[in-house]
Amino acid sequence: MSRDARWKALLELLVERGRLDVEEAASALAVSAATIRRDFDQLAEQQMLVRTRGGAVVHGVSYELPLRYKTARHASEKQRIAKAVGDLVAPGEAVGLTGGTTTTEVARALAVRSDLATGSPALTIVTNALNIANELAVRPQFKIVVTGGVARAQSYELIGPLTDGVLSQVTLDMAVLGVVAFDVIRGAAAHDEAEAAVNRLLCERAERVVAADSSKLGRRAFARICGVESVNTLVTDAAVEDETVRRFEDAGVAVLAV
Repeated sequence: MSRDARWKALLELLVERGRLDVEEAASALAVSAATIRRDFDQLAEQQMLVRTRGGAVVHGVSYELPLRYKTARHASEKQRIAKAVGDLVAPGEAVGLTGGTTTTEVARALAVRSDLATGSPALTIVTNALNIANELAVRPQFKIVVTGGVARAQSYELIGPLTDGVLSQVTLDMAVLGVVAFDVIRGAAAHDEAEAAVNRLLCERAERVVAADSSKLGRRAFARICGVESVNTLVTDAAVEDETVRRFEDAGVAVLAV
């Protein structure tokens, strides 16, 4: 296992469990304790974790991995969700995409749809995610609109008041919201308040809003994006509990489990 892959796995384990000791991590990754100690020390230097005696802990409940460290642990679920979300988009529409791993997969699903191979434009994509704009810019049939703003290193998203100038001037058919947390009572949320503000404005400019989720239901995060009443459709994985589906449907959200 390469160092990069090992660090990704370590950080994801740490986020899941909140705390890891050296021996536990060494066993999970099948490497030596000395290797884990060195990894913990180097990750602590980058402020990716807090080093403790014998292990490491995360910074707190709102801890967020940078996009570059997120693995494809739920890759198959995210790809199924992305295809289902992509199928909700009609040719010629204007679609807003927030940042995140799931919305990145949505962009890729749209890019390979045969009925979107041509058009003037086949789709208009409005996004504040630099990585999504970069991937889709090579598709000449897509019109790519980037919001502008200040780049956030954690998620490659553009944030801040400079984004308002673009988003206040556009109208979208659909916005795809990659949620960090989504709950019937608390609504959709993100870790960062400036990121949440941009996502909220993107949703406000859309006729319909789709929340794309992979294992984020019922979670809490620091910054509220919107209430559940602002979301028309939730696309999630097939492992979602029937009671959760019922609660969202009672709140007026159509649930598509794939």
